[in-house]
Amino acid sequence: MSAAASNSTTFGQLPPSRWPGERLGLPNEGSRSVGRVGRRIGALVIDWALAYGAGVLFFSPDGVVNGFAVSGLFVALQIVFIPTIGGSIGHRLFGLRVVPLQRGWVGLWRPIVRSVLLGLAIPALVWDSDQRGFHDKVAGTVLIRS
Repeated sequence: MSAAASNSTTFGQLPPSRWPGERLGLPNEGSRSVGRVGRRIGALVIDWALAYGAGVLFFSPDGVVNGFAVSGLFVALQIVFIPTIGGSIGHRLFGLRVVPLQRGWVGLWRPIVRSVLLGLAIPALVWDSDQRGFHDKVAGTVLIRS
């Protein structure tokens, strides 16, 4: 194999980045760097707790929590708060926000796509080396520190 052929990159064969977000032009740390795992998990716990609390309040007249209602509330909270305050309540409490890769406003369709996929959970568990879940890749977004 020639040197040129061994240095070429094809889909799925990108060289490892030195830090998450390097290939996206984001800094290693501080403002605008990719939100790390600890902050993401903390934000997720807050958001699920809020959805669970609302589910208990509004959808549990007999004391039994409706899991579908809680999941739907979680997705709805994401869809409402990402375009309005830049992220979910959990994101904002942990100093994170969701931004599109092309800069500017995240729009309406990105939060819907991102949130529905996040509600399925599996896309959020599949990450790339930039620590972007499949739900972020499909929506063209990245979760950064504010």
